[in-house]
Amino acid sequence: MKRGQDQFIAERGLNEFVDGDLAHIGIVTQGGLTNNVLRALKRLEQADLFGNSRVPLHILNVAYPLVEDEVERFCRGKQAVLMIEEGQPDFLEQNLHAILRRRGIDTAVHGKDLLPLGGDYTVAVLQKGIEGFLRRHHPAAFAAPVAMPLPARRTTVNEGVDRAPVPAPVPAAEALAPLLPPRPPGLCVGCPERPIFSSLKLVERELGMHHVSADIGCHLFSIMPPFNLGATTMGYGLGGSSASAFAAGAQLGASRKAIAFMGDGGFWHNGLTSGIANAVFNRQDNLFVIVDNNYSAATGGQDILSSRATNANRSTRHPIARAVRGVGVEWVRTITRTYDVKAMRAALREALESREPGPKVVIAQSECMLNRQRREKPATAKAIKGGQRVLKERFGVDAAVCSGDHACMRVSGCPSLTLAPSGDPLKPDPVASVDEHCVACGHCGEVADAAVLCPSFYKVHKVHNPGAFERWLGGLRRRALAWLQDRQRRARAERALFPLEAVR
Repeated sequence: MKRGQDQFIAERGLNEFVDGDLAHIGIVTQGGLTNNVLRALKRLEQADLFGNSRVPLHILNVAYPLVEDEVERFCRGKQAVLMIEEGQPDFLEQNLHAILRRRGIDTAVHGKDLLPLGGDYTVAVLQKGIEGFLRRHHPAAFAAPVAMPLPARRTTVNEGVDRAPVPAPVPAAEALAPLLPPRPPGLCVGCPERPIFSSLKLVERELGMHHVSADIGCHLFSIMPPFNLGATTMGYGLGGSSASAFAAGAQLGASRKAIAFMGDGGFWHNGLTSGIANAVFNRQDNLFVIVDNNYSAATGGQDILSSRATNANRSTRHPIARAVRGVGVEWVRTITRTYDVKAMRAALREALESREPGPKVVIAQSECMLNRQRREKPATAKAIKGGQRVLKERFGVDAAVCSGDHACMRVSGCPSLTLAPSGDPLKPDPVASVDEHCVACGHCGEVADAAVLCPSFYKVHKVHNPGAFERWLGGLRRRALAWLQDRQRRARAERALFPLEAVR
């Protein structure tokens, strides 16, 4: 059986080999850790940004079983190899030892002696472990540079003249750092989860802060500015369990309900039983917000039980509301469009103020914008190329109306919102501006001025392949606007003390 598995893996080249000039050492790593390994090597100046490594790599895209012939081919003739295996026990490291010793290969194997037994293998963790490996088996990587003597040169008349010291060159990254704005991680442009957190911030401004248990998934970005929501994060689908542990409601003396967030993927993975059912069983009074965006979005948009898409190989379209009612939840509210900040805010406030016993569940539904764009953009481009009429929407900000308070940014944090000069010498502060990445979700205008559509925002409709009537109407609008602008210009010129131009 194993021989057949090895043959299948080898024939299809599922595992990868990266050559390097340091042939006496090597690294065997799980496939999922490859990028972190390369970045750690880059920091140690043993790799570049394009995946070229001086240290040979054996990348196990198939972690089990180890293909013995591939392992022998990679390790034979090497002084030592480092086995990078996240987690404990060290199954792969022990297996690697066994394979090499059975085949009479005396290559030294390192692994958990240089790397932590538990925890995530981040770039910093891997850098420390790989540095220890290189110091043992390739110390030349850390040798101090040796000054080379310059060739003899002819003296000049200015030989004894003191010259100003030449400043040391500044690395490009350090030179650019003060010029470039920070780019912290955050939600995508138009993400339907952003209005949920904006709504909760507005509710907390009225009701006070609550304990918020975050969860694994895109919605974990709620812990970042401008939301700063989330006091605890335990694991995938464990947001509800965390809320139960930290503030189980009135029975433990908590003055306010705890709030737990979880995605639809985490809900089906763990949250339904460990979070919702547990809260029903223990008669807790917490609020559970389930972010239902149609997919397991953070891992690539895979279908799950509640996906609305038709899947030929899976059973989908099982509503989350039906599942939570099935385990005994009585208070359930479903918001089918999270961008409706008014409705989202009202549902959260009702849940936090409700005196009904038992857990409260708010299901916030809107499709993941990234997956939606992946589906719609090719179809839109094809329709435009085919000559079909296509309507695109975008938002903008009228600089003359914008007051410059930037509430749209403080309560939404959308990456497409930025600052721009007002163009008015009497208004020195910059105004809000919408860049070309806008997807017309409308969230920025909704949250500005406490969830009332800000009057400085406007919506633009761009028509591709318009019909004859639309072209005529567009020309009429342009002429009307030109007439109004000209009238405004003439009125301003008449009022000016020193007219800028003659009045027609």
